[in-house]
Amino acid sequence: MSKLTHLDQSGHAHMIDVGDKQETERLAVAEASIIMQPETLALILSGNAAKGDVLATARIAGIMAAKKTADLIPLCHPLMLTKVGIEIEADESLPGLKVTASARLKGRTGVEMEALTAASVTCLTIYDMAKAVDKGMTIQNIRLVEKHGGKSGDWFASSKDK
Repeated sequence: MSKLTHLDQSGHAHMIDVGDKQETERLAVAEASIIMQPETLALILSGNAAKGDVLATARIAGIMAAKKTADLIPLCHPLMLTKVGIEIEADESLPGLKVTASARLKGRTGVEMEALTAASVTCLTIYDMAKAVDKGMTIQNIRLVEKHGGKSGDWFASSKDK
């Protein structure tokens, strides 16, 4: 296992200097789920929630969150993202919604945290907009599913992790 890169020789946290790293195309994809009562899912999908269009608002919140990741997570670099995508799909078997967030750029550092932040905030926004009817919703399984680019190359979650 590699050592932690955000700790210096004395064990103090620091921001990594990426100035000498090669610029590469980078992509990360993260996912999360929000579990809810079947009636809550039906209300969200109908577009009749009291606060408005839950899915459209959650998508916008996820995109905004990816762009603000460096403001939220102390040692993340501010990045010039070229694309953030949010997909939300209903899953009656949960019952609930599955969120897939992707972040892309050409740069010197990865976008894993941006994708994870986007997936998380998308689910948090869904919760916020529907909590009046279902305070028992559960956000779960926030995880990175793939990343591309950079020195370490491509990575995919193993099938046993899914």
